Amino acid sequence: MTDNQTYGAMKDGPASATSPDPGAPKPSEIDSAKGRQILDGARKVFLADGFDGASMNDIARVAGVSKGTIYSYFASKEALFEALVREDRRVQAEQLGAYDDHQGPVAEVMRRMGFGLMKVMLDPAHVAQTRTVIAAAAKFPGIGRVFYEAGPQFGQDQFSAWLRRKVDEGQLTIDDFDGAAAQFLNLVQGVHFRQMLFCFSPRPSDAAIERTVDDAVAVFLTVYGRKSG
Repeated sequence: MTDNQTYGAMKDGPASATSPDPGAPKPSEIDSAKGRQILDGARKVFLADGFDGASMNDIARVAGVSKGTIYSYFASKEALFEALVREDRRVQAEQLGAYDDHQGPVAEVMRRMGFGLMKVMLDPAHVAQTRTVIAAAAKFPGIGRVFYEAGPQFGQDQFSAWLRRKVDEGQLTIDDFDGAAAQFLNLVQGVHFRQMLFCFSPRPSDAAIERTVDDAVAVFLTVYGRKSG
């Protein structure tokens, strides 16, 4: 969740969530030490200055490379930021773990999933990147699509598939899997993410997050839990 966040994850990550961009660097290039050095520098500059405020000169300086080196990997500032968004969503996917690995009672697993999702979504770096994407998306809609498809949409798709398996096992009763997945992922966010996004309040305590997730699980299972009799 979203982007996670979402959000959610499979071990292979969200690389297949979007159509290949002809101007995007090859995965092998991003996986190189130099490519990652550029991404690390770009992350610091974008988070500090926003998309419009970030310059390729500043990114080159912070990354410790020449501007020409950056352009040999990334065709433009937009392509660099899109690559950074994809990379950060991939890392978050690995942090959350694969839904296939979640075993145990449905309520317990959903609590773990929800809390893990919110830990990622409420990370200050993720909130800052979300603000940067929102500010850039109107001018560069491709950035918004990449962020949404590789984050929230990818996570919803994976959670929907997990719900389908639980229905097949007889543990839940659901007709609209995508709708149910979206409902739960919105419920676990409560007001916490929006409040941080708009600088209304700082990151909530783990206890507050747990209460929101517990309430979300209870509401979800009231509607979709297996009815006896």
